[in-house]
Amino acid sequence: MFETKIALIVRDDLATWQRLNVVAFLATGLAAAAPEMMGEPYIDGHGRHYGNMAGQPMRIFAADLSGLQRAHQQALTRELTMIPYVEAMFSTGHDEANRAAFRAEDPDNLNLVGLALRGPKKAVDKAIKGLALHA
Repeated sequence: MFETKIALIVRDDLATWQRLNVVAFLATGLAAAAPEMMGEPYIDGHGRHYGNMAGQPMRIFAADLSGLQRAHQQALTRELTMIPYVEAMFSTGHDEANRAAFRAEDPDNLNLVGLALRGPKKAVDKAIKGLALHA
């Protein structure tokens, strides 16, 4: 049905609040990076206007650190849109500090707690191969 696929991957050893927080940030990152994925605004039966959401499903997967790092490496080779979230970002208080924490990471060994991917369906499927849907 869709030519593209959206996958959000969250580390399986996080507290529930952390998982939800990471997923929310990853989703907003994708919306900013790929505004074409957004649907039209919602209008209720009284004509009241509401915001818009992504126009296609997002699948959420769980992985350990090595699974996230594998998906990241696969996504790099396929040039997918990626939104990363590293563990050090939990201890920051604002966007500029988040970017500094990310920049300080070893780019070949990111301590990922979350990763959002968007791109051609087959390429995303190869990047997430072996990961289970989040339960």
